[in-house]
Order: sequence, then C-alpha cells, then structure tokens
Amino acid sequence: MNKSSLWRAASVALAIVIMMASLPLTAAAAPPKVDGCFYYTVRWGDTLYSIAWRYGTTVARIAADNGIANPNYIRAGTVLWICPGGWPPPPPPPPPCSRVHIVRWGETLWSISRLYGVSPWAIASANRIYNLNLIYAGQRLCIP
Repeated sequence: MNKSSLWRAASVALAIVIMMASLPLTAAAAPPKVDGCFYYTVRWGDTLYSIAWRYGTTVARIAADNGIANPNYIRAGTVLWICPGGWPPPPPPPPPCSRVHIVRWGETLWSISRLYGVSPWAIASANRIYNLNLIYAGQRLCIP
C-alpha cells in the first residue's frame, strides 16, 4: 500500500467514526419528561395507536391533547404532547342539554347556532364534534 491509499483509508475511517458519533441514540435517549408528560416527535411508521400503546395512554387522549381531528392521519416530524398519567386533568364534561335539535338537510352548525343564540363551538363541544363542517341530516344535536 502506498501513502495515498493509506491516507485515503484513514480519512474514510475517520469520517465513519465522526458520522457514527453524530447519530442520535434513539434507543437509549428517553423523551424529556415534565410531571410524567413529555413531547414526542412522530417517526415514519408510527401510528397514534402504537404511540399510545408504547407510553400507556389512549389514542383519544393523545388526539384530544394535541387537537388532532383525524387520529388515523399523523405525519412524521409532528411533535405530540403525551401525558400517560392523565395530566393535565381531562376537560370538564360538556354542559347538559337544554334542548335537542334534529339536523335538517342544508343546515350548518352556523345556522343552527344563530337559531338558538349559542356559539357553533359550544354546540360542537357539547356534541363532541371535531369538524365544524361535518354534520348530517337526521343527526340529534344537544343545544347547551
């Protein structure tokens, strides 16, 4: 072996060592915790179900804490707030129904809210509706 090939081999070995040292240790590194809660960055192949199972919580809890409307659709790189022990406490229950409205064809949450003098968000919250544009004819809505 001549000097140039020896030098090239040493440089390649050094580059490999530097690259290996700069890789994150995902298996050994635990997410930073705050009172049992922590941030988790979604990786390719993760689902809310697999994340919930891994950290001892529920899909519904993760979706509610992070404002996820469709729990079947998450993207790699999304940062999620995970609280396995239920901290912060769950939101208070929706207010009781004072009236029930059966949705007719062509109605929207906005038009129904004007009819009863209640905000569309209050109606959505009382009925656990996450998409304000998604109601259907025949649906029974609790009007707070």
